[in-house]
Formats: sequence, structure tokens, C-alpha cells
Amino acid sequence: MSATETNGDPGVARRHLLAGAGFATAVTALGVSTAADAAATPVTLRPQGKGRRHIVPVPVVHGLHLQFGADAATEVVVSWHTLAPVQGARVLLGNERGDFKRSVAAETTSYVDEKSGTTVYAHHAALSRLRPGTSHLYAAVHDGTTPQFGTFTTGPRGRARVTFTSFGDQGTPTLGKLLPGTTTTWVNDNLGAPAGSDTTAGVEQVAPMFHLFNGDLCYANLATDRIRTWWDFWANNSRSARNRPWMPAAGNHENELGNGPIGYRAYQTYFSVPRAGGQTQVTRGLWYSFTVGAVRVISLANDDVCYQDGGNSYVRGYSKGAQRTWLEQELRRARHDRDIDWIVVCMHQVAISSADKANGADLGIRQEWIPLFDRYGVDLVVCGHEHHYERSHPIRGQEQNATLTPKVAATDTTVVETTKGTVHMVLGGGGSSFTSNQLLFQPPACRVITAVGAPDPTTGKRPPVYVMDTARWSASRDGEHPYGFAAFDVDPGRPGGDTTITVTYYDATGVGGGLQAFETFQLKRPRSDR
Repeated sequence: MSATETNGDPGVARRHLLAGAGFATAVTALGVSTAADAAATPVTLRPQGKGRRHIVPVPVVHGLHLQFGADAATEVVVSWHTLAPVQGARVLLGNERGDFKRSVAAETTSYVDEKSGTTVYAHHAALSRLRPGTSHLYAAVHDGTTPQFGTFTTGPRGRARVTFTSFGDQGTPTLGKLLPGTTTTWVNDNLGAPAGSDTTAGVEQVAPMFHLFNGDLCYANLATDRIRTWWDFWANNSRSARNRPWMPAAGNHENELGNGPIGYRAYQTYFSVPRAGGQTQVTRGLWYSFTVGAVRVISLANDDVCYQDGGNSYVRGYSKGAQRTWLEQELRRARHDRDIDWIVVCMHQVAISSADKANGADLGIRQEWIPLFDRYGVDLVVCGHEHHYERSHPIRGQEQNATLTPKVAATDTTVVETTKGTVHMVLGGGGSSFTSNQLLFQPPACRVITAVGAPDPTTGKRPPVYVMDTARWSASRDGEHPYGFAAFDVDPGRPGGDTTITVTYYDATGVGGGLQAFETFQLKRPRSDR
């Protein structure tokens, strides 16, 4: 049975493992106790009342998810989290037949949520020395609990066909706040909507090798109970993320007041992404890169350069230029690497948007990063932040005006040659209840944040200063449907020829992963090994 034959159902994988590989025997041989061994497992006892004692249950494996290492062909990280310390956290690694021959200990990290005082423990098992292009079954387990199962396929070594997907701005499809003045009416308090479940199911219909999540994951910073919101987020998405890496970018709503010096401690704890240069303990994990086949993916954290005051604290400039320095080094290396054809940037805030009364484009990105994208020929930028679908013509160069208006390099909307310019895609339809598809300027125009005013004495927020701009770069947008995601099918082509990415934007049309293609177009460029 291959990984795809499980249809993304961990129960299928679990039954196959138990029946085909003698899982309990394998676990025992690898020195891990499970729920079946609970009678033999020391249990913590705590006083209760007048000398009475009660058993404290061992927490279950929750929020199982995957991340690629820097080399997706050989490195995968398996992660989960608990609300109490555990012992023996590790991953048992099997082949696609379910034969377990390897155990990898997890490293545990934690943070204390400033709002609730709750400690979250995240367990990350880094699997290395894997075979490229190989399917695996695995089990995440810690002492005294039931293993949770998943599958993954390592990336190919060298040029090969690869499919990935992308969306941003999801929230949770759950109710986390009791409506004030009532005792039974619950509402969503993280800008989520039922569609947040539909988009995840839709990703599983496509079954990509990996998923790019373009920031504003669950809007926990808005929630009454930030821990519950993260828990609900993973309960919704683990059904996909346990079987394929979900690779994030930090959005402004990952900035949670009090959770670390600049607010990203929760995000940094739940995820274990590839290490990157120029980072400190404060900025670790906020920017990174990885390679799948001939695709180099670079994930950025826009709050470092954006003017907009969009999180719980204003942190513009927090890296003191370190992220930009790292970005330029990454782009230079990637563009001069004959094994890399495509450079894809994943980030949250946008340089282009034709929505009115939403966030708008941010001049900080146009000032700091667009010149680098131009200089090193970035092919594709996927974003969120605006809650609709829109894509640009390839852009290269900027007008020397107050908004640094991007210049259109070509206007073919069917086949786009990315050597002429970078295509930007706004993919903010992951599930947020605040949608912007109904706010699109007619004809297209753009509001650009060029500065912020003094903090409001009531809210403490810095109001944005907008300048109107043209939007000749707007190539396509979906005003009809608010929710969806894009799928990218990479075809390496033949030596001496072109490589292509076929892009399909899907509208999420309902429960069960219902999808309807809104549009399909093709990106094209010469292979770098010509």
C-alpha cells in the first residue's frame, strides 16, 4: 500500500500497520510504552482534598503535523503538542509496508501563553537521512498514550514532477466565545467560518506533496482563549498536515501580545522549520527556505518591513535588516544554482491588491523586497492578507512615484514567461469570515499604505495613510467566490528546453472538499541547466 492509497485517512494507515507489521511488537522493541502498557507505566499522582489522590491522565498526541527540512528529499519534521510534560516523545518510522525499524526522539520546546498562563509543550522529531521520493508511514507517540499515525512522501532528488497548494487567512470553523449576555449562545471569535473546513478538505482532494500557508493561520491573537483557538486550528488541519508538510509564513495575526518580545512565540513553538542565517532567539523560524525538486521556496515574515500596524504590537524593523540581508543571499544562490529552476516566495502581506476598504498594498514591501525580486528573477510570490483571489501580470521595475507602482512586463494571461517578470498571487480565501471579493474596485485600482499616523489614544493602533494608485498589473480576480486555493503542478520539461508550472485556482464550493476550477494558466521559463 502506498501513501496515496490511504486516501489521507490515518485510520487506514493505522489498521494497515497493526495488521501488517505487528505494531505492538515493533513499539516494544524500540523501547516505547503506549496506552496498552499503561498498567506498567508510572502515573503521576497528586493530592486532592484531605489526603486523597487522583490519577492525572497522560495527554494524547494532538495536532500531528509535518514540516520539510531544508532538503525536502531527505528531511522531514514530525510535530505534535500537549498541555503537560510527557516522557518518551518520539516517532517510529516505517516504510510503506509498515515495517518499523527506526525510532527518532523528539525535542520538546514550550511557551507560556501570557493571556491564560497556560504552558504548551511542542514535540518535534527531526527525521533525516531519508530516501528521496519515498513514501513512509510513521507513528508519533509518547509514554502512556495511543500512537497517532500519518504518512508522508519525501521530495524528489533533482528535477521531477511536483504538486503543491497554497492559501492564507483561515481561522477556525469552530465557536470559541460565549456571546456576552447569554449562557448558551456561542460565536466564532477568530474571524473563522465553516469554509475553513472546506478549504482543508479541498487540499486533500488535490493531495499535493506540500502546502504553503501564507500567514494569518488561526487569528488566535483576536480570540478569547488563544490556546483553544490553536487547538481548534490543528484539529481542523491535522487531517491534512499529518500526511503532507504544511509550510507556514508568519502573518500579522500570529503576533500575540505578551507571547515573546515581538509576539510570535506561539507560532515559533508549534512549528519547526529549517534554520536560517541572521536569526536570533527572538527571530528564529520567522524566515526560512527549502528545496523540493527544482523549486526553491523562500518564506518571509512581512511585519519586519510593512508599514501597516496589523498585529497586537507594532514591530516594523525588528530584524534590523537581517532578514533582507539573508533574503538577498538566498536569492543570489538560488538564481545561480543550475539545479534550481523556480524561485517561489511565500509571504503574508501584499504588494498588489485591487480591494477597497480592506488592507491594501504596503509600500514597505515595494521598497524593501520588490527590487530584490526583480534583480534575481523571482518567478512567483504567493500571499494572503487580502481575503480574495487575484493575480498580477508579470511585473518588473517600478515607477519613480510615491507608491513605487510596479511596471507591467507582459500581458498574456494564459502563458506567462516569468523571465520577463514576477507573478504575484493573492490567495487569502482560506476561510476567514471577513471577505474582500465583494470590495474590488471597478475598474481595478489600488490603495497603498505609505505610512502610519500617531497611535490612537483609545486603541493604541497606528492608523494607515493611504495613497491611491493604478492597478494596470491586475490580470485576473474572482469577485464571485470568496473561498479557495491554488494548486501548482510543476513539469520539469526536458534537458535544453523549458519547464512549466500549471496553476489552477479552485473555488471551495462546500463541505467534503467540493471544488470548482475558476481559472487555469501556465508559468514558463527555460531550465537552468541549459
